[in-house]
Amino acid sequence: MRAIVLHRTGDPDVLQPADLPAPEPGRGEVLVRTEAIGTHFAETRLRAGTLPGMPAALPAVPGFEAAGVVTAAGPDVDTALVGARVAAMAVGGSGSYAEYLTVPVSGVVRLPAGVSALDAVAVATPGAVALALVRTARLTGTEQLLVEAAAGAVGGYLLQFATEAGAGRIVATAGTPAKREHVLDLGADVAVDHRQPGWPERVAELARADGRRGLDVVFESIGGASAGALLAAMAPGGRILLYGNLSDQPAAIGAGDLLPRGLTLIGCSGAPGDGAWYDTTLTARDEVLERLARKQIRPLIDSVLPLADAAEAHRRLEAGGNTGKIILVP
Repeated sequence: MRAIVLHRTGDPDVLQPADLPAPEPGRGEVLVRTEAIGTHFAETRLRAGTLPGMPAALPAVPGFEAAGVVTAAGPDVDTALVGARVAAMAVGGSGSYAEYLTVPVSGVVRLPAGVSALDAVAVATPGAVALALVRTARLTGTEQLLVEAAAGAVGGYLLQFATEAGAGRIVATAGTPAKREHVLDLGADVAVDHRQPGWPERVAELARADGRRGLDVVFESIGGASAGALLAAMAPGGRILLYGNLSDQPAAIGAGDLLPRGLTLIGCSGAPGDGAWYDTTLTARDEVLERLARKQIRPLIDSVLPLADAAEAHRRLEAGGNTGKIILVP
């Protein structure tokens, strides 16, 4: 099979096409022939060697998301899955940048009729994360929200779900004029450039304009010093849902920053076996795919590239110009 192999960490050009034997499903796994492969910003950090604890060993086939057809089932797996069209979250599998991948059966979900592999990859994982975030935030329909990096894969679905939940006001950040137009189209009320120095202060101005009390909920995906600076924009009793780290720096928030105004910091991340968050996102995939089938979600696809162009996909992800998912096809 054709695959992308990471022999060493480094710049995007370390992602090299290769011919490999197709993997065989082990106990509790299925083999999926991929039709569409999702890329994610975190995979650029894995490739660069800056994602803590990953990659565990090299050489390796990178990638965590795909959609396609189950072609074989390992021991202890219901063979009725063979032939099913599925979306796969391949954490713990053989790597999705390939024509075939193995994945634990718990990581696959059947696609509803009429849902394409491209749309499934665009929605299944980032949409599930966004839906889990909105539910964890326990929105009442009156809050003022901040969605960081709102033109990204998860951010775009956060805007859709928060708008559906009746958010009182949504402040979004995005790094280019085109992205800011995009997030306004997806439901944001105002958009701020997070590449400009002092942008948290601008958010604070907007959050308190016209007598508003500040931000009730922050969907935090940038991390670093800006996460701490945003606390000044928050209303008493506000909550911060930390689910990303685009700056490669931990969020500069300590317990002493939260206590004086009763702020709550909620960590929303994890891998299989690490706790409830991963399981929450897995269970949300069925619902987001059903919503997609009913055309209640707008799939966000930036571009589609051949699998051999994985390096170009990573360059685009690192440049930060994409609005939605960059998808590879074998």
